[in-house]
Amino acid sequence: MAALVASACSSGAGRSGAGSGSVVRVFAAASLAEAFSVIEPRFEAAHPGIDLQVDVGASSTLRAQILEGAPADVFAPADVADMEILLDAGAVDGTPSVLARNRLVLATPAGNSAGVDSIDDLADPSLLVGLCAEQVPCGRLARRTLAAAGVEPSVDTDEPDVRSLATKLAAGELDAGIVYRTDAVASDHIDSLDLADGLPAELVHLIAVLDAAPNPGGAASLVEFALSSDGQQLLRELGFEAR
Repeated sequence: MAALVASACSSGAGRSGAGSGSVVRVFAAASLAEAFSVIEPRFEAAHPGIDLQVDVGASSTLRAQILEGAPADVFAPADVADMEILLDAGAVDGTPSVLARNRLVLATPAGNSAGVDSIDDLADPSLLVGLCAEQVPCGRLARRTLAAAGVEPSVDTDEPDVRSLATKLAAGELDAGIVYRTDAVASDHIDSLDLADGLPAELVHLIAVLDAAPNPGGAASLVEFALSSDGQQLLRELGFEAR
């Protein structure tokens, strides 16, 4: 995984050429939903005639759909492992690029009425605690982080993706959980605390043109836009870290 990320840091789009008068379909992790909602109108304005369509969901589910032949042009997962599987299957054109970096945070409903102040509190059975399901990236990373902190969480719900978890936190249905920093930034109804330095809480988002992309030129244009200074500025404004 480290080798793939290192290679991706210096990579650009897999193909060149700006498609026009066509659809570009992106399969993106749920944690990137807000990012692509901002990128979409800017990209379409810069590329008249292109209709950017974004499907968001759990990275593992999207990856499985791609391997089953779903017509997608670009893949942007929340886990390096899902991109590696597509690379091993020959489903990626060229080398993926690092789109952005994200980080887990300890999250509570706004006001933090339960008084949660550290990751250790997630072991308290009197609190309503939520994590993403273990099979999705935010769940795997949260559990690695908790294990590194020596915390055995008292989990009341395993949510199918980070958007679902953030929604329950924002609604006050849970006392605490672990989400990405960008999900906390995006909601006025979630408070967050940074996790201690040294914990494995960082996430690398990759992006790549797919080998079977119906619109490879348009896909490459999207990747180029997302990696440009304008695209990266949009991502920083949403709470993502620099590539």
